[in-house]
Amino acid sequence: MKTLDTWLSEYGESHQNSTNKNIHRVCVPLIMMSLLGMVGEIPSPAILEQYSLNFSHVIVVLAMLFYLSLSLSFSALMVVVVGPMLVINFFVQKNMATQQVLTLWIAVFVLSWVGQFVGHKIEGKKPSFFQDLAFLLIGPLWIVAPLFPKYR
Repeated sequence: MKTLDTWLSEYGESHQNSTNKNIHRVCVPLIMMSLLGMVGEIPSPAILEQYSLNFSHVIVVLAMLFYLSLSLSFSALMVVVVGPMLVINFFVQKNMATQQVLTLWIAVFVLSWVGQFVGHKIEGKKPSFFQDLAFLLIGPLWIVAPLFPKYR
C-alpha cells in the first residue's frame, strides 16, 4: 500500500500550476459536500434510519477508514473538515424539498467538476484519478496538507 507521502507526491505532479491549485482549493470541497448531499438523498434502509443516518454517513466512515490507514493526524483533520459539510447538508435537507436539494447539489457538483477540468486544461495534465480512482480520496488530503509544516 502506498504511503501518504507517495499519494500526495503523485497527486501533486498534476497540480503545479497556481491557477489549477486555486481552482482545486475551491472545487474539491464543493465536490465533496455536493456528493455527500446527493448521496444523502438516497432512501436509507431502516437500520440506518433508526439511528438518523443515511448513505452519506456510510461513505464518510469508509473514507475515514482509508484516511486512518494513511495518517492519524490527517484523518482527524478530515473529521473536522467533513463534519461541517454534514451539518450543512443536514440543514439543506431539512429546509428544502428533495427535488430542490438534488437540483442544488447536482448543479454544484457539475459546475465544480467543470472547474476542475478547466484547471487541468490550464495545467496541461490529466486529472490524477484517470490513473487511479483512489486519487478522488487523495484530493481532499492534498487540499489540507499545507496545514502541516512538512507539506508547506
